[in-house]
Amino acid sequence: MSEFVEFKNAVTAQFDLMKGHKLFRIGVDKDAMWNKYLSSFPEGTNPIFRERTEHDCQYCRNFIRSVGNIVAIIDNKLVTLWDCKVPGFYQVVADEMSNFIKSHKIENIFLHTEKSVGVDKNIQEIGVETITWNHFFINVPKNFIVSNDNLGTKLAESRSLHDVFYRGLNELTLEAIDTVLDLINQCSLYRGDEHKFVVESFRKLKSQFNELKSPTDKDLFSWIKMSEVAPSISGIRNTVIGTLLVDVSDGVMDLDAAVRSFESKVAPTNYKRPTAVVTKAMIESAKKTITELGYLDSLNRRYAKIDDITINNVLFADRASQAAMVGDVFSDITKDVTENIKKYDKVDEVPIETFIKDILPTSESIELLVENKHAGNFVSLIAPVNPEAKQMFKWPNNFSWSYVGEVTDSIKERVKKAGGNVTGDVRISLSWFNYDDLDLSVVEPDGYRIYFRNRHQASSNQGRLDVDMNAGSGTTRSAVENICYSTRNSMEDGDYLIKVHNFSQREMTDTGFEVEIEFDGDIHTLALPSIKNHEYVDVAVLTYSRKKGFTIKPLIPMSSVSKEVWGINTQSFNKVSVVMLSPNYWNEKCVGNKHYFFMLNDCKNEGTARGFFNEFLSEELSKHRKVLEVIGSKMKTEESNEQLSGIGFSSTKKDSILCRVTSKFSRVIKLTF
Repeated sequence: MSEFVEFKNAVTAQFDLMKGHKLFRIGVDKDAMWNKYLSSFPEGTNPIFRERTEHDCQYCRNFIRSVGNIVAIIDNKLVTLWDCKVPGFYQVVADEMSNFIKSHKIENIFLHTEKSVGVDKNIQEIGVETITWNHFFINVPKNFIVSNDNLGTKLAESRSLHDVFYRGLNELTLEAIDTVLDLINQCSLYRGDEHKFVVESFRKLKSQFNELKSPTDKDLFSWIKMSEVAPSISGIRNTVIGTLLVDVSDGVMDLDAAVRSFESKVAPTNYKRPTAVVTKAMIESAKKTITELGYLDSLNRRYAKIDDITINNVLFADRASQAAMVGDVFSDITKDVTENIKKYDKVDEVPIETFIKDILPTSESIELLVENKHAGNFVSLIAPVNPEAKQMFKWPNNFSWSYVGEVTDSIKERVKKAGGNVTGDVRISLSWFNYDDLDLSVVEPDGYRIYFRNRHQASSNQGRLDVDMNAGSGTTRSAVENICYSTRNSMEDGDYLIKVHNFSQREMTDTGFEVEIEFDGDIHTLALPSIKNHEYVDVAVLTYSRKKGFTIKPLIPMSSVSKEVWGINTQSFNKVSVVMLSPNYWNEKCVGNKHYFFMLNDCKNEGTARGFFNEFLSEELSKHRKVLEVIGSKMKTEESNEQLSGIGFSSTKKDSILCRVTSKFSRVIKLTF
């Protein structure tokens, strides 16, 4: 029996080695395991003692049936209780048991309800003789012990997570994962950035999984990694982003339908995807067509300069611009002018077409009062890098334009992109630029507080919080939150206290915030350079009265009256260098919506601009509109100090601006669009 004591101690030592790792159970029948143990003894090494063989022990039987199938994964290898060195014929038994256990798959994690398994030894008296019997025995660490009530639940959860993980590794394709990552990177998924880390992490596991050859190795891999990664990664198949991965992997629906299905689960009803959905195959097909049609060189765009355009392209130019433009004379623009400016001496408002027809031809100098509300009107004229490139637009020239919304991310645009309501009677938007979790709230006149826990009053149709970012973890440094009142008709009279709370500070830089309050067409911006962790800040009181409308009382500094946008100081008059229609209306060609451009001296787009939009493109490119939407968003102009930029107005949108016109005398008029 002394050799069995060494066997027993070796098994105990093996368990002590294994318990420092994640432990699992192999799925093997308990009786089959016990029978294998007894049958592994070489002939003549397990003699009959009384009625049973010497090793046919009830205590050892219970031990083997209970924990004989425990394994650990050490250095990516499966290790059993029986992988130990023991003396004599017991090594044969240990090896047989090890091989038998390893021939089956892992069933679940190891959990137990008792502090120990087996009986260390017992004493038996036979007549006057006392015999000490040794048995297999281990002490179970606390981290593997659960109550009887919780055992079934814990094991069921573990098995379910493994099955989901394994199925995801086995069924989700790398092509589908790469496609979804492309969609996230091109901002074609609603709040896709929040899923990027999980999808990227799962992709690494999928790549490793694909390198394994045997089903056993793949199953073992899934159990190993399941214990190492977060449940959001191992359980990705059952998450909302996982449903998109499944749909794309299955190929049952096209990519557009799969993305729409995803958005229906997560995005607000008013959400509109900012970019098109494309695949690699679509990109290759579009590239081939664009090359064959001769448009490849046309895609390269730059800022237009004054010497790119001719006298026929403009309605007005100051003296410096006239000298730089292509053409010998400028007199053609001012011919057949009627001298009737004086009739506007006391006229405050002038429609833009009347201004072009009757006032502009005799103007010597034009200045615009650019206000803060015009921040979204800034526009740049765009030209082809190669002047000889094939014309790619619906109109007979290669010029296009890009408004500020494509190159500067205003708070309102960021809210709109996130699916927030920006069209209500009252919009209150919070913006900040780090990974902190800031929270916007509004305390209504009845004391009800709208914030992330109470997004709206269920009993009313009043304000609603519809965008909440960086909650739980920091996902973006361009975060916004938004509370909107769709209609003032449902608002109570009284004070609405607007507050900002730093729920969780995660960074020490860019710790300030801005709040925009929009009503009656006016935007009021309030800013604070810093907010401390857990600090509450009262931003403003918005007062509403059915008789008097809205008034605002700021509790933190309002934004400065004048600010610089593209080198232009707002709230002041700025000199106009060129007045022109948009290129789709040059040379009496009328294609699409008309725009009126007032190019300003020293106005410089501060970044890059989009070279073209799909609605500009000729019909023969329309079948590749999805790919071209993405190409257009990526192929921006390079930064340049030479450009034609200024203020633009669409004929389809009601707007106005104050204009100071100088000819024989100077006066200020209000241009209306």
